[in-house]
Amino acid sequence: MTRRTESGLTEAWPSLPVDDWVGTRDTLHMWTQVVGKIRLAQAPMSPHWWQVVLYVTPRGLSTSSIPHGRRLFDVEFDFVDHQLRVRCSDGGERRVALEPKSVAEFHRELVAKLAELDLEVTFDPRPVEVERAIPFAEDTEHCSYDPDHAQRFWAQLVATHRVLSQFRSRFVGKVSPVHFFWGAMDMACTRFSGRTAPPHPGGAPNCGDWVMVEAYSHELSSCGFWPGASGEGTFYSYAYPEPPGYAEHPVLPKAAGYDADLGEFVLPYATVRTSDDPEGTLLAFLQTTYEAAAEAGGWDRRALEVPDRTEPPG
Repeated sequence: MTRRTESGLTEAWPSLPVDDWVGTRDTLHMWTQVVGKIRLAQAPMSPHWWQVVLYVTPRGLSTSSIPHGRRLFDVEFDFVDHQLRVRCSDGGERRVALEPKSVAEFHRELVAKLAELDLEVTFDPRPVEVERAIPFAEDTEHCSYDPDHAQRFWAQLVATHRVLSQFRSRFVGKVSPVHFFWGAMDMACTRFSGRTAPPHPGGAPNCGDWVMVEAYSHELSSCGFWPGASGEGTFYSYAYPEPPGYAEHPVLPKAAGYDADLGEFVLPYATVRTSDDPEGTLLAFLQTTYEAAAEAGGWDRRALEVPDRTEPPG
């Protein structure tokens, strides 16, 4: 399926080979970390770091509202007009062009725009969860931006958001929003059993172990999409802590499987994209991998899940 928009042709499930856009991907990853670190510095702490995430919007990725004194502001990556928009509750607005430029230049421009709006923010100047943590102000290595690739990635997130939101609605227990974590550059939705979990061992590069201890404080089943691993990106699902028998649980579709190195079930994005029913294929993966965690982990499924509704309400 395709549709015509003002900015060109947008596919419902676009093809975007990772090798074709790795330069833009890695630059955009660092740009989202700059914006995410700004939100981290200002937003009140929430469980599992949910206050730091970005959200998919009809135009890109946004922080949602961030407090600053008596005002609110937000920062949005607009992948339609290719602008970074900073908007303040007193009516002020500034923009930074999304175009080929280094992380250092992006960082400098954004900090200057915030200052023009009297939104000075002191934040950690280094990226996390990457092997080479080049300080933002010094990073001239990542400097690629292809508008078409950025827009296709956003379209991938839009499609994923739609299906994850449907999957999320089936659960009445504690469940995260559908959100984008800029640390690993992945979209996720996480369900919780209601029980606490053993302390996470950590180990993420350039990220304190205590960060992961907070993120994984309670028993969970998490799923999402990451623009890496397989040719066009990967859908994943994992449990923490992983219960005995989890990896052997049967899952759908046939192309899905357990990756022992990652400790996750994985499904190539291309498998979903080329399916006769992409939404149904992805929902089958999300449901059966969740069932692997819930069944092997002894979750109280009757209390946590929404009963099937065969008749519309009203």
